[in-house]
Amino acid sequence: MRAAVRVLLVDDQELVRAGLRALLERDPELTVVGEAADGDTAVAVAAAERPDVVLMDLHMPGTSGVDAIRRITADPDMAAVRVVALTTYGTDEHLFAAIRAGAAGFLLKDSRPEELRSAVRLVAAGDALLSPAVTRRVMDAAVGAAHRGVDTTRLAVLSDRERDVLAEIAVGLANLEIAAKLHLSHATVRTYVSRLLTKLDARDRAQLVVLAYETGLVRPGR
Repeated sequence: MRAAVRVLLVDDQELVRAGLRALLERDPELTVVGEAADGDTAVAVAAAERPDVVLMDLHMPGTSGVDAIRRITADPDMAAVRVVALTTYGTDEHLFAAIRAGAAGFLLKDSRPEELRSAVRLVAAGDALLSPAVTRRVMDAAVGAAHRGVDTTRLAVLSDRERDVLAEIAVGLANLEIAAKLHLSHATVRTYVSRLLTKLDARDRAQLVVLAYETGLVRPGR
C-alpha cells in the first residue's frame, strides 16, 4: 500500500481548515499532518513536519501567504515540499506573486471535493497545478508588471522547438496536449520539459510559466 500524501492546511479561518480536512481525509491516501492560521506558523510547521503538500491561503494577517511560500521554497531542507496557493477568486492579483515565490500552482476554494483531492495527489506526484483558463487570466493581468526589470535574454539558451514547447506550457497545456498540438511523441515532450527546467534553472513547471510571460515569449491574449 502506498504511503499517504501528507498535507499541511494554512488558512486563518478555522472553519475553512476544518472543511478542507474533512474533504481531504475522505480519501485514505491523503492525511492532514498539521494546520496553521498564519504565515509564520505555516513555515514553522512545514519545517517540523515536512509535508508533501501545503495548501496555502494567500490572504492572512501578519506574514502573508506569498511570503510564507517564498520562505518554504527557499529553504533547501524543504526542497521536496510542494505548495499550492488557495484563493477565492481566479483573478486574485496575488496569484502571480505566489507562483513567482515558488508555488506549484493554485486552486480555487470553491473547487469540487474531488478536484481538491485530485489536485493534492497531482502536486504530490510532482506536477504543476495550472488550469489553462485561470492561468491565462492570472498571467495576463500581471504581465505588464512582470516585464519590468526582467532579463529577456534568458531564453537565448533555448532552441526554437524548446521555445515552442515552453509557449504551450505557458498557456496551461499538459504534456499530452502539447504532443498532439506540436506533432511530437509524449516521451519527446517530457524530454523537452526536463531540458527547459534545467536550462532555465526553474524549480518546476509553474516557474516555467512565469518565465514565459516575464520574458515576453507569451503575451496577453495568446
